Amino acid sequence: MRDVMFAAAVALLAEAAFAQASPVGVWKTIDDETKQEKSYVRIVESGGALSGKIEKLLDATKQDSKCEKCTDARKDQPVLGMTIIEGVKKSADEPYWDGGSILDPNNGKTYKVRLTPKEGGKVLEVRGFIGPFYRNQTWLRVE
Repeated sequence: MRDVMFAAAVALLAEAAFAQASPVGVWKTIDDETKQEKSYVRIVESGGALSGKIEKLLDATKQDSKCEKCTDARKDQPVLGMTIIEGVKKSADEPYWDGGSILDPNNGKTYKVRLTPKEGGKVLEVRGFIGPFYRNQTWLRVE
């Protein structure tokens, strides 16, 4: 009986660890150039794909900012509440999610994206890239 309880406890812990190693949750974004905290992004899963929306802007002077440089339907729309990550799916044999896109509201550019949970899901490596060129940001889990 003791072995069964131990096995069940290990299984539950493994399941909890796996759940935390997902990009789903709320993340504090950190600018890769200035190292400033910029926003909170909530990543959710729906129909097997992830999307992410700006939930909070941390700079009080940017609360009313709009995506002036966007070239799609988000042009001149408020950045707060904007969906910036779309169509990201779990890669079959890799520890990351990719196949979707991410928008940088500062320059209006959309990049291919790869999301890689690190440190047991406490950190998210966000890689935006066009062809062989990329830039990484490290986001911190809030919840």
